[in-house]
Amino acid sequence: MAIVYLGIGSNIGDKEKNCAEALRLLAEIDGAEIAKRSEFYLTKPVGGPRQEDYLNGVVEVKTNILPERLLIRLKDIERKMGRDLDESRDRPRVIDLDILTYGDSVFKSEKLTIPHLRMHERYFVLRGFNEIAPDVIHPTQKKSIKDLYGSCDKSE
Repeated sequence: MAIVYLGIGSNIGDKEKNCAEALRLLAEIDGAEIAKRSEFYLTKPVGGPRQEDYLNGVVEVKTNILPERLLIRLKDIERKMGRDLDESRDRPRVIDLDILTYGDSVFKSEKLTIPHLRMHERYFVLRGFNEIAPDVIHPTQKKSIKDLYGSCDKSE
């Protein structure tokens, strides 16, 4: 089984309820088990139009689902929760589920890049990741999450 870290975020409606529902739906995926989760916390949006703060967190999942198939499952959850998957990046979202890392794999396809392209720069990702897995080594940066978190811009 692979250990996968997912980012979860919401900034539309009842953010806590949205994140809780996403966790519930994640727990229902066959072949995926939630092992740990960070606290959820408010962060400022990065880029895009003026919008509400996000509620963000990170989840550790043990899974035998391959990366592209897992992405499909995550997009199904987003769609089920009312997210318009045609929306542009950096827009407000009912729910946002991102694969941050998939074991120590480096993977790139038309629809998916692992590790997540900007996760090593993003406070809203590194905060929760550091809470539950500070010793994980970023597959391309070759630094621990703890070190990346320590050097990231925390003003985001």
